Amino acid sequence: MEPVTIKATDHPHVSGLEPPRLKGGLPLLGHMIDFARNPYHFMQRAHDECGEVVAFTLLGQNIVLLTGAEPSEAFFRAPDEQLDQSAAYKLMTPIFGEGIIFDAPIHRKNEQLRMLMPSLRIDAMERHSVTVVQEVEDLIADWGESGEIELVEFMKQLTINTASHCLLGKEFRYEISEEFAQIYHDLEQGINPLAYHFPNLPIPAFKKRDRARKRLQKLVGDIVQKRKQKAEKPKDMFQTLIDATYKDGTKLSDNEITGLLLGAIFAGHHTSSGTSAWVLLELLKHPKLLREVVAEIDELFERDGHISFEGLRNIPKLENVLKEVLRLHPPLIVLMRKVEQDLIVGPYVVKKGSMVWVSPPVTQRIASLFPEPEKFDPSRYEPGREEDKNLSAYQPFGGGKHKCTGNAFAQFQIKAIFCVLLRRYEFELVDSEDRYVDDYTQMIVQPKSPCRVRYRRRNIESATKQPAHCQKPTANVARKEYSCPATTFRIVVDYHLCQGHGACVVEAPELFELDEDGNMHLKMENPDRQFLAKAGKAVKYCPNRALSLQLDDGE
Repeated sequence: MEPVTIKATDHPHVSGLEPPRLKGGLPLLGHMIDFARNPYHFMQRAHDECGEVVAFTLLGQNIVLLTGAEPSEAFFRAPDEQLDQSAAYKLMTPIFGEGIIFDAPIHRKNEQLRMLMPSLRIDAMERHSVTVVQEVEDLIADWGESGEIELVEFMKQLTINTASHCLLGKEFRYEISEEFAQIYHDLEQGINPLAYHFPNLPIPAFKKRDRARKRLQKLVGDIVQKRKQKAEKPKDMFQTLIDATYKDGTKLSDNEITGLLLGAIFAGHHTSSGTSAWVLLELLKHPKLLREVVAEIDELFERDGHISFEGLRNIPKLENVLKEVLRLHPPLIVLMRKVEQDLIVGPYVVKKGSMVWVSPPVTQRIASLFPEPEKFDPSRYEPGREEDKNLSAYQPFGGGKHKCTGNAFAQFQIKAIFCVLLRRYEFELVDSEDRYVDDYTQMIVQPKSPCRVRYRRRNIESATKQPAHCQKPTANVARKEYSCPATTFRIVVDYHLCQGHGACVVEAPELFELDEDGNMHLKMENPDRQFLAKAGKAVKYCPNRALSLQLDDGE
């Protein structure tokens, strides 16, 4: 059954209605049993039965689920003072630390998150891409001619290697890698549904979590002291945090550095590992598409050629496969906020004290937004369709100003991984296709175990006749062709979406700049037409699609 779509204009004279309530549930527990069995299936049923705004109860807490583009936009656009992100994620406080990220006041949290951005900006990606490629090569160095792997476990190992190397630094990657792996495992085990309501219960998993957090802070403090003795400082997120100061001039403590490093790793590790696994699985389920992607990689990068930063930005078939994986298999099945001020969604009011959720896998399967939603179809992102352009509907990284700031890093990382793997090896599924499904019992969705694939070394010669820098771009600049006699054009910025990734500054420094706080500013709002191509590339490569262009003729 197609859900009912609710817009504010549908009921212009009605306000303050209670959201429709899902039938069923038990005293005290509410719908907790059904939710715990399979959170995604439960939310999909709630959407199917009641529409895009639906209320239910979990353990006495009123929850309002928002699905569809307009309700999701209300969620993503609401200010922090109205929808509090911190109150929804208190389970992370024992891991990140008190006063850090979700446990910090809004202004302090925003300062902390800005401190992470230098290592996630586009100008850092060129350095990261080299590191990721080397990590993949190192991990497969002993594969030999053929074999079999547990794909999810392989991707977990690979993404923790790349994330720790790129973001935390060489000490974590090479000097304490085994101990850090155990610490990280113990911290991960501390994230379970109990922690939402009882994060400090004296159970073994939580005790291990707390010991691991304490030990990691000691290791961080030791590395900070060692780095102070070095004349030449590394270029990584760890060093950025060591050097960072709050606006009041205060330096970060070892506790704060530890928490922010963990925030960066947790944001990207599980999400990237599951997504990477699904990219390969979907390619293996669609052999024709796999051949096209391999041909694209072979053409763009020679078999043993250098995988360039520029090449990774212009690999459309693989990128569209990744987008479609993120639509059908988003790693986060629910995003949460606590309502601090009543929220109006169409004709409904969500009362203060409620929890409000959005669900990417539910919204991204609505047929009116994504035709034939169960079909794996990467062509839906090609010019002319671009079904991801509705940023309130396509939401695998969330949306608005709280969209995952690591989304650009995650996508670069995954594309680099497959540009190595698919040049070196051929793969096949070990089990029947229907055995490879999402495991919705996990807090972060991964393919269900066992998830086995076989590999065999490719026996081919280099396929490409031209180096990557000579390749003709597949897609034109700025997603459409700009060719008009206009003498000027206008740059439009949605500052609610901009997070300061700096892609625009890299592409067009004449037009854009970042201030000392990492905020982007326009140098010219109506530039001369000579800057049109550069502005078009800034639009194309903005990770959050915060930029658009308006030509004088009204295009």
